[in-house]
Amino acid sequence: MGMTLGEKIIARAAGVDFVKPNDIHTVTLDRMMSNDGTTHLTVDMYHNQLKHPQIADKDKVVFIMDHNVPAENPKTAEAHKKMRDFAIENDIKLYEGQGVCHQIMMEDYVCPGELIFGADSHTTSYGALGAFGTGVGCTDFLYAMTTGTSWVMVPETIRFNLHGELKEGVYPRDLILTIIGDIGANGANYKIMEFAGDGAHKLSVDDRMVLCNLTVEAGAKAGIVEPDEKVVEYCKAHGREAVHMFKSDEDAHFCEVYDYDLSKIEPVVVRPDFVDNFALLKDVKEERIAIDEAFLGSCNNGRIDDLRVAAEIVKGKQVDPKVRFIVAPASKAVYIQALEEGIITTLMEAGAMVMNCNCSVCWGSCQGVIGENEVLISTGTRNFKGRAGAPSSKVYLASAATVAASALAGYITEPEA
Repeated sequence: MGMTLGEKIIARAAGVDFVKPNDIHTVTLDRMMSNDGTTHLTVDMYHNQLKHPQIADKDKVVFIMDHNVPAENPKTAEAHKKMRDFAIENDIKLYEGQGVCHQIMMEDYVCPGELIFGADSHTTSYGALGAFGTGVGCTDFLYAMTTGTSWVMVPETIRFNLHGELKEGVYPRDLILTIIGDIGANGANYKIMEFAGDGAHKLSVDDRMVLCNLTVEAGAKAGIVEPDEKVVEYCKAHGREAVHMFKSDEDAHFCEVYDYDLSKIEPVVVRPDFVDNFALLKDVKEERIAIDEAFLGSCNNGRIDDLRVAAEIVKGKQVDPKVRFIVAPASKAVYIQALEEGIITTLMEAGAMVMNCNCSVCWGSCQGVIGENEVLISTGTRNFKGRAGAPSSKVYLASAATVAASALAGYITEPEA
């Protein structure tokens, strides 16, 4: 029996020829990333709980401040200082205020075939380049950082064969939210979600990142798109070489197989308070659900294509005066490109508040927190109760196009034809 794409990556990291689901292997990690959400906890454990603390390979470790940047209170400032000082003392690469962690990792580090641990659940994003990225807690990250290794129980793989193309006005975010709605928020628990087929290969690397990023919202251990020439070109454009271009064997075993005709996907909205509580946008807009805030950004939808879509929709128009429209580009590179293309000017002239590149409203801890009973339409990753502010607030998830159109209208709707 052959191996799936994900199994091949684990086999390479374990230094063995073959692995199968439920095997447990010790693996050597290619990269490790930690952000300001938990790094201060890792640093405390490093100093207080290890007898002989050491970093196994500083060049494999990356620290990124993105969740609360700049610091919004003394407690966060202290955590940032602890993270900053540790990085300097141990010669660890540190990014501060340069973007969302997963966007930076994709731009500067990730290569196909790598096994990467990140102290953040949406590390699954790296599957867009054919890598196995998975989130871990700060204790597992500490072990990985100090030994360069960890253990992995090989997950089963669910295959999603994508066919055709998305219609105009339909986006990869609509696709992955539809898939999660179909299989449920627990539909891929500790599984690999593998995307393949002609439809997958027609998607850009940025589009693939949207898919892989949200696989964790279905419980997945990893999400991976079968790598191709677009991956090679992306790596080359970012100064890297694509070496381990794994694909699933023809006789590989998948625990489930789904087929999706992309031409049949429709714009969707996810209702509060669960990511699988999805509905068609055409039905939701009839309810004229008033919003208080709209957010465009996050590790799922803060890239240049999303900003372009939003700018085209709001150009020459004005955001509803009752709505706060917050935009946070995913990285410094995205921000600069948006400036050069005039996108930032267009958004601000329409009434948007453009923030520095960070997690912002998606994280719900500093910028754009919503109050009691307020309603947010967001391109963020999650919508559970209290995610973006007060427990009584409501978070709806949708594409960049829907968010921009709703900011103009003052209620959840689709762009004007």
